[in-house]
Amino acid sequence: MQRMNRQDTFPPVIFGLLISCAVVFVLLRATSLQQFGGYFALFTFEPYFRFWQPITYAFLHGDVAHLAFNMFALWMFGRELEYRWGSGRFLLFFFVSVLGGAAGQFALSLATGGITNPMIGASGGVYGILLAFGMTYPERQIMLLFPPIPMKAKYMVVVFGLFEFFVGASGINTGIAHFAHLGGMVAGLVLLLYWRSRQPRRRF
Repeated sequence: MQRMNRQDTFPPVIFGLLISCAVVFVLLRATSLQQFGGYFALFTFEPYFRFWQPITYAFLHGDVAHLAFNMFALWMFGRELEYRWGSGRFLLFFFVSVLGGAAGQFALSLATGGITNPMIGASGGVYGILLAFGMTYPERQIMLLFPPIPMKAKYMVVVFGLFEFFVGASGINTGIAHFAHLGGMVAGLVLLLYWRSRQPRRRF
């Protein structure tokens, strides 16, 4: 595998994900293929669920703002992780978080009697990346867009996680899959803890 240069703006996996999501968005908006988009969104109930949807939903986005926010967050928090872990491990982590996001949506579907809106967007993977960044660089100062205040990465993860939980549990219909975000964070946490448990212990 080619060694990455830390000066690279877009490491390979992040570059590939950004291009893939952008191409899918343009294809579905600019061609007659838009009618097929529903086959790749995540449906948690029959007869619309297909086995590929827990992965393909992550490549679909509702509008330009949805796409731009997810891709910016993936780039902002994912670059250093891909440099640190390598592309293979980063890609695995992203898709485990995506699957965790799907699992979170399925859990919500079960809790609400099986009726949820179809889900799209890479947010499950992005929230997993967000959690990994906070655990890997806990003392890093981050300037958020909202609220516009500096915050350590470890506190940012806690704030985002609590926000997603309370808004999702409140039942407010925001049109955002809050439990998918939480599912991505939980899946990412489990994988991170597993990796850390496999590391050799230091002796003092």
